[in-house]
Amino acid sequence: MRYRILVIEDDLDIQELIKEFLMSQDYEVDVASDGAEGIRLFKQTRYDLVILDVMLPNIDGHHVCKIIRNQSSTPIIMLTALGEEADQVKGFELGVDDYITKPFSFHVLIKRVEAVLRRAYPSRTSRILQFKEITLDCDGYTVSVDGEKIDLTTKEFEILYTFLENQGKVLSREVLLDKVWGFDYYGDVRVVDTHIKNLRKKLKVPYIRTVKGIGYKLDA
Repeated sequence: MRYRILVIEDDLDIQELIKEFLMSQDYEVDVASDGAEGIRLFKQTRYDLVILDVMLPNIDGHHVCKIIRNQSSTPIIMLTALGEEADQVKGFELGVDDYITKPFSFHVLIKRVEAVLRRAYPSRTSRILQFKEITLDCDGYTVSVDGEKIDLTTKEFEILYTFLENQGKVLSREVLLDKVWGFDYYGDVRVVDTHIKNLRKKLKVPYIRTVKGIGYKLDA
């Protein structure tokens, strides 16, 4: 079951970027541009996570957080341009689960989202992913083939994780870039080819297949 996230952010450019990035990571996303709209949506729909800006028109983020906490334990990540410790302490006292200070990278955002969701819904998080003789341990951050441990770089691990989460699906280079390097990566798309070449050498199994003109897929 896919996680559903509510993003309450008044900067429409940032709001749209967050929405597009989270959707590219296979989350369902609704957005609100002010506190009142965010509260209305929250009361109408069941969300697994709220990403909430502090500085909102109409009703500020701290007040929105207080209203949500009065009726729900849904995890909240607060976005703020305020680096003051007192501001963050106030948020944590109101029940915020995590804080991200602007400006932030989307790679950091997704890691924070994943961490909060793992803590909040441990039974919905798959700890071990397998395909044929490949085993990936999400918690231990290890990979083995036929029981033999394989040393992978962080990017190689995340590429393999993405393939295991999408077994049999064709993934374009652009999709892999978004999922592994982040929505805000602007480097050469061929970096994907280099990492997959190295990953194939290390795994020594023939399951990462090239789909000519499109990308790659994990298939037997």
